[in-house]
Amino acid sequence: MKHIAIMLTALAALSANAQTAPTIKPGTWETSSKVSSADVQTSAALDMAMQQLGNLPPAQKAQMDAFLAKNGVSSPAVSRDGAIAVRACVTPEMAARKELPLNQKGECTSTSTPIASGYDVAFSCKNPASSGRGTVKFVDDKNYTMAMDVSTTATGSQQDVKINSTGRWISSTCPAKP
Repeated sequence: MKHIAIMLTALAALSANAQTAPTIKPGTWETSSKVSSADVQTSAALDMAMQQLGNLPPAQKAQMDAFLAKNGVSSPAVSRDGAIAVRACVTPEMAARKELPLNQKGECTSTSTPIASGYDVAFSCKNPASSGRGTVKFVDDKNYTMAMDVSTTATGSQQDVKINSTGRWISSTCPAKP
């Protein structure tokens, strides 16, 4: 579960300084992310975390779903290749700020530098302890790609992971928050 939190934190940190990004559409967005590591132990831990996510006890899954729904995010779905997909709402106000679907939470700071069709981004978070650099490229107002290199000590030891994501616009409406 900590690896999922790391991935969501990295995605969330991106949204804070997205002022240079091209226009994005308001509505429901789906972000699919694949986390990988060259380290065998980290890779095995990632695989185990993905397996655990898919096999959560019903009560724990309901608790996670309720928490995420309160924040306008769908429960993560894990595909066969280990990618994690979440759906989140971009309000018209967020779209005007060019803010990606996940809002920054916790003790994170981020910076962005404009590049062709997107931006380079760097972030640092205190909880969970992590930092990273990457690139977000907007294909158009309905699609983006992201590649991040993330370092974290959230599990007590240094871990370096790569996060590759794609984002796609699903619809102009967002599900109501409970």
